Amino acid sequence: MRRGGAALLAASASLLIPLATAAPALAAPGPASPSASASPGASHGATAPDGKAKPPGKPAKEPPAQMSTVGGELLGKPGTQVQLGPGAPQLPKEISGDSWLVADAESGDILAAHNAHWKLPPASTLKMLFADTVLPKFPKTQKHKVLPSDLAGMGEGSSQVGIKEDSTYTVHDLWLGVFLRSGNDAVHALSAMNGGTAKTVQDMQAHAEDLQALDTHVVTPDGYDADGQVSSAYDLTLFARSGLQNADFREYCSTVSAQFPGEEKPGKKRETFGIQNTNRLLTGASGLQPYKGMAGVKNGSTTNAGNTFTGVAQHDGKKLLVTVMNPDIKEANEVYKETQRLLDWGFEAAGHVKPVGTLVAPKGGADTSGGKDGRGGGAQASVAGSSDDGMWTALGLTGGALAVLGVAGFVVHRRHPLPDLVRRRPKG
Repeated sequence: MRRGGAALLAASASLLIPLATAAPALAAPGPASPSASASPGASHGATAPDGKAKPPGKPAKEPPAQMSTVGGELLGKPGTQVQLGPGAPQLPKEISGDSWLVADAESGDILAAHNAHWKLPPASTLKMLFADTVLPKFPKTQKHKVLPSDLAGMGEGSSQVGIKEDSTYTVHDLWLGVFLRSGNDAVHALSAMNGGTAKTVQDMQAHAEDLQALDTHVVTPDGYDADGQVSSAYDLTLFARSGLQNADFREYCSTVSAQFPGEEKPGKKRETFGIQNTNRLLTGASGLQPYKGMAGVKNGSTTNAGNTFTGVAQHDGKKLLVTVMNPDIKEANEVYKETQRLLDWGFEAAGHVKPVGTLVAPKGGADTSGGKDGRGGGAQASVAGSSDDGMWTALGLTGGALAVLGVAGFVVHRRHPLPDLVRRRPKG
């Protein structure tokens, strides 16, 4: 189906059929892990988006000796936290992220974590908080003419989808730009609609606090490096879990490719150009295969943050969230490789480990930024088969894509993906 002029092709056989049928390729077991916590490892310098190391002179950091205990006491300790039970596999080798976390997306149980509350630069994974804050405010059919002032203040070298001044875009177009191309220009256009960058930052900070994401300090809405801007693997996972309750959020983060409007020129037909999601576990690229069952969420890369990623995947009814921040191993696609290893481990370990913590509910047990059914802004789910399908189905598929993929008999999971405790409820 088409929305706002953009042809969505959300996912492929790797996102659909394997959700119910295919087992992930499991990583080889690693060395024995301690039953609760291990001594912390040093953090190393981040890499720039081009893969080059940061300039010398910035010393390696250690995680704090005591961090936040939101979600559990073990999460406040530095190092790896895991409690293996009978039959549990060892954690995989070569997990080098400064901070990482594996959680059950439905129950909120944290299966394992490493420096979960270490405050680190988040890069564009912060766009998950931006989306969870702003997306419910505007219907996707609303149009916005981009003014020169909308695009002012973007950081040098920002990722952009290609928005042009004095051209008009639907809200749907702009969110495709945010999720698929990590477009800071789209973020700034939506921020302008929301009353400006300063107000949007204020709104994001307030929403983070409502979600009990207390490690997060927002300075820019797009995640661009800024003094004092930090988040944590724990908080980023909270943002993803909250955002995934919104049908539009689920649609955008699971969309593989789309057509984006080009510049409006007087007297000429407006053309479109193709854009593809930069989440390589969703699309497959640069030697990676799409991860079976992957359904989003968001990647990022800046000089200070290195590479960051939060992903969500399903296998045999189990739904996992994994966040990895700044792998020490500086190889191409390392953040995705480590995410994949942790997902493999989590699917095998589920039911064989004692949780080391939990993803907390928003304050008061409700997230007040969306509608009763988690769809904020009057948006409708772009899904095959039902207007109330969960986030674990393909979103935005065309009928032709369904026929090609041969999934006419695919059984949709209609149960809401997260507990009633954290479902969105309207204000007042």
